[in-house]
Amino acid sequence: MLTPEPTATNATVVVKVGATDLAAEIQAGRHTFFVDEPETVGGHDRGPTPYDLLLSALGACTAITVRLYATRKSWPLEGIEVRLRHQRVHRLDCDKCEQGGEMLEEVQKELRLLGPLSAEQKQRLHIIADKCPVQKTLTSGALRVVTVVVE
Repeated sequence: MLTPEPTATNATVVVKVGATDLAAEIQAGRHTFFVDEPETVGGHDRGPTPYDLLLSALGACTAITVRLYATRKSWPLEGIEVRLRHQRVHRLDCDKCEQGGEMLEEVQKELRLLGPLSAEQKQRLHIIADKCPVQKTLTSGALRVVTVVVE
C-alpha cells in the first residue's frame, strides 16, 4: 500500500531537500518557497537561511503584535520596522564562564516605531513587542521538539 505524499496543511509545514543540494523546498499551506545556505558553506544562496527564517518569524510576529495593539488603542502608529540579528555570546552569569563552550544564543531586536507617538505610547509598545507569541514560544524554556522516523 502506498503512503500518500505529505502535503502542507494549516498546521503542517513540509520541507524537502534532494540528494546533493542544500536548498530546501518548503510548502506551508498553499505557499511554496526556498531556503538555502550561503555559498561559503556549500549552498547556492538561492534563498534565506534557516536562521533568516527564524528571525523573520520573530520579526513578523513582533510587528503584527505591535500593530494589533496600537490599532486597538487607536494610537497614531504609522509603521513598524523590526531589525534582528542572531549571535552566540558567552554566558555572563554562569559558574563555568571560564570553560570553553559556555555560549548563549542571543537575538538582538531593534524596534522602530513610526508616527507621532508619545513617550508613554512608545514605552508601552516596547513592552508589547516582547509579548508576541513567537517570542514567548522561543523563550519559554518549555519548547519540546519530538522527532520520529516514518517509512
